[in-house]
Amino acid sequence: MTEQIIESSGNVFADLGLEDAEELSLKATLAMQVASIIKHRHLTQKEAGQVLDIPQPHVSKLLNGKLDSFSAERLLRMLLKLGRDVDIVIKKRKSASTTGALSVATSKNRIPVAA
Repeated sequence: MTEQIIESSGNVFADLGLEDAEELSLKATLAMQVASIIKHRHLTQKEAGQVLDIPQPHVSKLLNGKLDSFSAERLLRMLLKLGRDVDIVIKKRKSASTTGALSVATSKNRIPVAA
């Protein structure tokens, strides 16, 4: 049996055929940043909940990737509460494509979340 390898689009949610793939990718990227900060600060879930003004069970859901109850806006506010600056930059697209791109940039890298 021969395995077929299909190249990813760069968005696993789109590859899975999910309708709201771009939003899911954005939320996952933001949640990973929140989780990374919590881990870097060695915060317990209870401590993280106090910083974020959410109950510990919600922190657990966030850290386990259960993001249904979190909007992108709410995750952005969490980053602010964790002492991060969030810049939203809107710029003219370099290529002739009619569709813009959405990405999340950190001090270390830029993560595309929607094309």
